Amino acid sequence: MTRAPRRATLAAIALTGVGALTLAACSSGGDTDTSSSGSEGSGGSEATTSTEFTYLGQTQNSTIVNTLTSLESGACSAAADGTPLVPDAIDGTTWDQQLQVLAGSDALSNMSMAAGTPSLMQDFIDAGLVLNLSEAFDELGVDGAVLPAAEATLKQLYQTDDLYALPTEYNIEGFWYNMDLFDQAGVEPPTTWSELEDAAAALDAAGIQPFIAAGSDGWPVTRLVGNYILRDLGADALQMVADGEASLTDPEYVAGADAVAALGDAGYFGPAAGSIDYNTAMNQFLTGGGAMFYMGSWALGNFNDPEQNQIGAENIGYFAFPEVEGGAGSISETPANAGIPVMFTTANYTDDIGEWVKCVAENYGNVALAESGQVTGFTVTETPADQSALTTMVQDEIASATGSVLWFEAAFTSEGTTVSQTNGGGLATGALSGAEFMELVQAANQG
Repeated sequence: MTRAPRRATLAAIALTGVGALTLAACSSGGDTDTSSSGSEGSGGSEATTSTEFTYLGQTQNSTIVNTLTSLESGACSAAADGTPLVPDAIDGTTWDQQLQVLAGSDALSNMSMAAGTPSLMQDFIDAGLVLNLSEAFDELGVDGAVLPAAEATLKQLYQTDDLYALPTEYNIEGFWYNMDLFDQAGVEPPTTWSELEDAAAALDAAGIQPFIAAGSDGWPVTRLVGNYILRDLGADALQMVADGEASLTDPEYVAGADAVAALGDAGYFGPAAGSIDYNTAMNQFLTGGGAMFYMGSWALGNFNDPEQNQIGAENIGYFAFPEVEGGAGSISETPANAGIPVMFTTANYTDDIGEWVKCVAENYGNVALAESGQVTGFTVTETPADQSALTTMVQDEIASATGSVLWFEAAFTSEGTTVSQTNGGGLATGALSGAEFMELVQAANQG
């Protein structure tokens, strides 16, 4: 259920003890002039104007601001006329802390990257700081600008009935596989967990490493645990843990970790899974060092780069995380994340800012895809002529998805997330049993 806005909580959001941060340049610049021309379509009152449209991002991310800059001089030039884009950036390593400081002084930019921690974003929504985009889209006439799967993912992430952020990325996750290696072992893409186990055994027997995973990073392994649980127990299984209605140490949850640990015990992740990082794992897959690679569609940039991809993009297939026989979940529920969502502040929201919101919603997906190859959660109406078949496949998967599920740690505490990802590699090497892993994570979540 969407939380009712509570502006009284605004002061509580300000982070205490942060120190004197120099954030004057990051304040929302939208000077509001209520004496301007025209009237609002719904109420007949005078339209409100702004002298600038401010955006705040992280210095580590240039894709969003580059896309906005292109929109300003292109599709959004009318919105920018009199209300130019004024971008700013701060370091992302303390992003949530600095957003809290800005929120506490009512100085959030008109548009900014959303809080990295879902619970903080929920606090902003509770305090009425973030624009309700479901309502705004209805008023602006842009219903349908966000793909249903992406909208569902964001609502699930923030536990709201309405949309409060836009998906500048949208990533599906699943197994990418080397078609040649599958052919060599005589296996087909599996649709059930038992078939996945059988395929791994056949690949191993053929002298082919079945799985590649960045065990030192942990999360590519814990994704498998979470997905097994969601397929087995249903899409709300991990939220039940977060709500205290279930425990990761319950036998039916341990079964998910045990299933992944069994793959590790069999040696299916290779002899050094615990020491392999993300870049090494990516290189291993793209040079033919293993058959199956669980990863998000953000890897398309690597797959579509012929210098990195030595096996050829035409040799990469994809299959959804398999069903667990007899489970309550469905293979149609796609593991997904919205990458880097962006939010709009309610403070200094004017008709001019609304024009920007409308234009971003209608055009961001086209420009990001054409200029950066970025698959977003927006409806795309223009496909680049040179778009790869893999990118088209991902778009089709997203468009046809009937539901989505979040990753294993999405509703965990920060400590629980750290402990999970630190120990995930132990499942891939056989160093930890499923029960041992779940006990560690459950204890960390309880703090």
